[in-house]
Amino acid sequence: MSRLNGRRAEAEAQGLKVNVAILGAGRIAHAMAETLVRMAASPEYGNLVAPYAVAARDGERAAAFAEQYGFATSYGSYEELVADPDVDLVYIATPHNLHAEQAILCMRAGKNVLVEKSLTANAAQAREMLAVAEETGMLCTEAIWTRYMPSRGIIDGLIASGEIGEVKAVDANLCYPVSGKPRMTDPALAGGALLDVGVYPLNFIDMAVGSGRTLERVETSMTPWRPTGVDAQNSMTLFYDDGLMATAQSSMVVAADRGGYIWGTDGYLVCENINNVQWVDVYDADHTRTRRVEVPAQLTGYEYEVAATANAILDGKRECDAMPHADSLRIMELMDSIRAKWGLVYPFE
Repeated sequence: MSRLNGRRAEAEAQGLKVNVAILGAGRIAHAMAETLVRMAASPEYGNLVAPYAVAARDGERAAAFAEQYGFATSYGSYEELVADPDVDLVYIATPHNLHAEQAILCMRAGKNVLVEKSLTANAAQAREMLAVAEETGMLCTEAIWTRYMPSRGIIDGLIASGEIGEVKAVDANLCYPVSGKPRMTDPALAGGALLDVGVYPLNFIDMAVGSGRTLERVETSMTPWRPTGVDAQNSMTLFYDDGLMATAQSSMVVAADRGGYIWGTDGYLVCENINNVQWVDVYDADHTRTRRVEVPAQLTGYEYEVAATANAILDGKRECDAMPHADSLRIMELMDSIRAKWGLVYPFE
């Protein structure tokens, strides 16, 4: 068990912070390191978390990373990292195919985990990971930042207000030309657009629609990346039991507007950039924009998932309210079903 799980009063009395370690030293790890440094220097989060350690398979790379961001400790192996008794939370920043085994390594060593999206490469891995979380009592949560951001509450509030009437359709897309990155094109790394960028429009839809509806069927198609066969771009249509229809598109070969659209009987919402919503425009049924709702300024955007996880640890929880295990598993199962329709199977499956 981590030294701070369920010990908020003790931590506050002794001035202890949640020590965060980063497993991996790639691009997203650098983004998280910058976030942790900014959080530690901020009045809002400075008493909550501390950037503590980084581990990579290359000790020199880890040491250079730690020096760059002022981390106290670095390790040349993941096993050394999880053996450190002062690590409270491990952020896993490696390719999708490694998430399950690394999260399990951490949890069995008594470390809580914040696992970069997608949670795993498939639902079977997710079930195994979450079973270990239950067995060990460690917190395990998916680091899909849009689930934790204030924009989620803003959108939920606008829908709940009835301002746009009853929601009947949703559309979302996320597309970036990122096919030059090997992790995106290699099926052995669970590459392709779906798990890396497609997960965002699917989560946007899931948040807007809510988990109360029953998904009846999915229609989907994709264009393969040659020669590896992973999805270069895709389109998905989701049909729900109450007649609501949602569409999603993702691509790793083009740029798009990254828009999120929630259409109701009396108006609609336009969300600027579903990957990090900047503002929400509210329109009435006559296509007149009635107002714009700005999203609060942020440090980097990653601070919300870190703070939610740290607070959950202090409160003795095994999941975060913003992204409970059931939601992560439902999204993984949905992406499995989509890949099955394409006939896309990763080599390790």
